[in-house]
Parts: sequence; structure tokens; C-alpha cells
Amino acid sequence: MSYDIPFRYQQALDPSALITLPNALHALNAAIEDCRNAGRPHDSDPAVILLARHLGTLASQIQRPNSELRVACMEAIADLRRKPALIALANKGVAYDERAKKLFHADGRKALRALADALGLADDGYTITSQRGGAAISGDVMLHADHLYVRLSLDGMGAGREVMFRKVAGRHDFVGERNYWAAVHDFVQPKRLAARIRRDLNLPEPAGATARLAA
Repeated sequence: MSYDIPFRYQQALDPSALITLPNALHALNAAIEDCRNAGRPHDSDPAVILLARHLGTLASQIQRPNSELRVACMEAIADLRRKPALIALANKGVAYDERAKKLFHADGRKALRALADALGLADDGYTITSQRGGAAISGDVMLHADHLYVRLSLDGMGAGREVMFRKVAGRHDFVGERNYWAAVHDFVQPKRLAARIRRDLNLPEPAGATARLAA
């Protein structure tokens, strides 16, 4: 790889074509990447510094005071904390976004553990596994118990059908009976979904479940 000195220098000397924050940020990141490719220190490269200053100039032209922007950031954080990440990930999708996909699988496993607890399953009464698949898909997060199989996936079935569950005859049964579907919004309400699963699959109340849920 080569360091494209003329282009980056010319762009830094005349950044008039970079009129939006995304364009200016892309040019800055490209200049930094050029430095990495050439083994040059980007923190002292004149093109990088000039492009960074141009990005700052564009940002300073947005007529919103810092105090207002800080409040907006804090409100956004509060709103995100009220909404489970799985819902946001389902709306956005995780294809070709490794960080989002990693979060999807981590939070999916946590949500399945919460569902297992709401169902009153013993710690050794189920297994949770992940199948990540390729970059273009979300992959699956699965819970397999003696009489129940639950799968969370963002692939293929569309909004409102991110969760599939069915009755099975043991943990080696990967076919099971009829499939039922639920939305990711239901998935993040484990007690409510657990009640529906018991009803739809006609599952018995596990021994000790009442005491466990009340604890």
C-alpha cells in the first residue's frame, strides 16, 4: 500500500469540497489510514492536522450551543437505557456490523437466561448456545430444555417473528412439534413470554417454580 501524498495534501490545502461533517470525517479518516499504510505518524502529519481543523470548523458552524447538545446527549442516554438494546438491534439490524452482532449475541444469551428463570428451569435443566453464521446474518441464539426449544434470530422471518419456540421431546430433539412465533418486544419481557410459552405449549408448571419466582 502507498501513502497518497499529493491527493491528501491537495485535499488538505483546499477542503472546499468537504462541506458536510460525514465528508470531512471520511477525508480525515482516509488521511490517517494513508499514514498507517506508509508507517508515518499521523499525529504530526500536516494533511491530517489541517483536515481535522477543517472538520472542527464545520462543527463550529452548527448553531447549537454545547449546553444544548450535552442535554440532548443525556436525554438520548436515558432513552436508550429505558429501551433494551435487543429492540434497537432488531430495528437496526446487525448485518456487516461485528460490534452490533457481538452485542446481539451477548444480550440474547442474557435474555434467554432471564426467560429460563421466569420459566422456573433449573440451572442444569437447559443449555444456551449461539450460532453466529456469516457476516451478512445475525445468527441464532438458542435455549434447549427437556421439553422446550427457543431460538432468537433477526434473519428471514421479519418483524414480529424474531423469536421462535416449540415443544420438544428432550435435548436431542431438534425438530420438535409446531413452531410458534413472538416478537423481540415480547422477548425482553421474560415473565410475560414465559406465561405465553406455558399456555401455547401446554407445559406443566415446573416443580419449585412458584417459590423460585417469588424469591
